[in-house]
Amino acid sequence: MIIVVLENAPPRLRGRMAVWLLEIRAGVYVGEYNRKIREYLWSQVIEGIEDGNAVIVWRDSGKEAGFEFETVGRNRRVPVDFDGVKLVEFLAEAATPFGP
Repeated sequence: MIIVVLENAPPRLRGRMAVWLLEIRAGVYVGEYNRKIREYLWSQVIEGIEDGNAVIVWRDSGKEAGFEFETVGRNRRVPVDFDGVKLVEFLAEAATPFGP
């Protein structure tokens, strides 16, 4: 199973994902494909994401959690490796300057 979540993605990328995957919520796509198709779809996301961000999740029985994921674009959630287990780190929000 493949899950792709797009945020602030251009309409053409959302349309491209909708050709291959079922959009179950706005920007959330689900499908069942092999590794080759998954990698193709992810390359399309990387090419077309522009200022948005995205995450892809897929089943991987070789991983401790049973799944693997990748991200692209700017987001507060950043994947980090912790002793061979991929976890998500939350970055601090950007400080807003005070002034007139």
